[in-house]
Amino acid sequence: MSPDVDLTAPVPGFHPLRDRLLTLDNRLFEFAAERHWPYGQRVLPRLSRSANHGVLWFATAAAMAASRTPRGRRAAARGVASLALASLTINTLGKRSVRRPRPALDPVPLARQLRRQPITTSFPSGHSASAAAFATGVALESPAWGAAVAPLAWSVALSRVYTGVHFPSDVLAGAALGAGAALAVRGLVPTRAGLAPPARPRAEVPALPDGAGLVVVANTASGTSDRLGALRDELPRAEVVECQPADLADELEKAAARAEVLGVCGGDGTVNTAAAVALRHGLPLAVLPGGTLNHFALDLGVEGARDFARAVRRGEAVRVDVGRFSSGGRDGVFLNTCSLGVYPELVRVRERWSRRIGNWPAGVLGALRVLRADRHPLEAELRGETRPLWLLFIGNGVYHRMGLAPGRRLDLADGLLDVRAVHGGRRPALRLLAAALAGPLTRSPAHAAVQVSRLRISGLAPGTPLAHDGEVTEVAGEVRLEKLPEALTVYRPIPAF
Repeated sequence: MSPDVDLTAPVPGFHPLRDRLLTLDNRLFEFAAERHWPYGQRVLPRLSRSANHGVLWFATAAAMAASRTPRGRRAAARGVASLALASLTINTLGKRSVRRPRPALDPVPLARQLRRQPITTSFPSGHSASAAAFATGVALESPAWGAAVAPLAWSVALSRVYTGVHFPSDVLAGAALGAGAALAVRGLVPTRAGLAPPARPRAEVPALPDGAGLVVVANTASGTSDRLGALRDELPRAEVVECQPADLADELEKAAARAEVLGVCGGDGTVNTAAAVALRHGLPLAVLPGGTLNHFALDLGVEGARDFARAVRRGEAVRVDVGRFSSGGRDGVFLNTCSLGVYPELVRVRERWSRRIGNWPAGVLGALRVLRADRHPLEAELRGETRPLWLLFIGNGVYHRMGLAPGRRLDLADGLLDVRAVHGGRRPALRLLAAALAGPLTRSPAHAAVQVSRLRISGLAPGTPLAHDGEVTEVAGEVRLEKLPEALTVYRPIPAF
């Protein structure tokens, strides 16, 4: 018999308080066994079995991820991570610390009992820990999804007493450990709500209770039909203009001429185009995410039509920084990032193949192509020194997640450009990986980082690709980058606290 099921340890001596609690626990177990629960005999044993090895929770997480909402996917991932930590804790520490036998099955009707009885020790309940961990983790990320999952988690925990495999105290202890695991995961990886940028500096904007005065231009290539339907329900008097990517700039200019508030629905590239128009016309911008990643909208705290409509109805907005680049007679703005080197090459390959094989496979293909290159994609003069580079990344604001890929910004009006460079050399894949592990605020032979308000890059060859918010343009000679502090007013829901 394995150590975690060895129940031959000596019975502990007399202890008044402990013995009273165990007696009460036994009475509660017998009380539950004697009660007739409507539909319990038909449902609870099956539900208990379905939670074996976390199968029920993995299936629930898959269904949540299939909802295709960012919050649903994050909630599912957090729930699974919390479940994993709870299971690890229970199986390595919990079951081995208290060697409590399972309850006697005499009071439990045969029809309720599980076909295969568990052989591990009773305290604490692993099923209850997994249920509580998953439900708590989900609720911390999304209260709405948490409310939907909670009754299922409660029923699984209850089923362990109903089927006679655990005492009530086993279930309570397991649930407490599970909830603690979810809180521990939040401590390691804070929820998006916990990392929301500060609601400042606030801006005075018109409140549009029914949407009158708002003109929303939607990029139909982003697959925004479901978002637009929800938007029309939330703001029935808002004007919605749907257009193809080729007509986007013209439609935004027309909308700006008659709008009190300019709205946009699409991905980061679409939002970039709308921001440039809003800046020229001095209009506040309302962003409804409708693309694949939606970095800017999510950093604002706008995840869907409900957040969008709430901010517009209440007149809640902030001023944010805008990044600007110029090279010769060509210039542009960026709300998220601007980059030179391997990333623009990757974007070009991805755009070429995405319509045939989809965005994610095309992204993988692009990464493989650029990492197999036998030459440096970029040579530039930076701070007076010419050097080969694999990647030059410029973020509009400081990104706080480790690695080179954009993560979270804790301030959208910090006045800084987050500049990171991966130096040239052999084996670009290893250098990029080393730079990602090094993080944004360190220096290494492969990676350097600095935060500035403006930057000048010279010595660029003609036709050098530059990516800004997922769009690619060509530059040559010298590129100047600067911050436009608090230049753009955008609607965003302001937290009540």
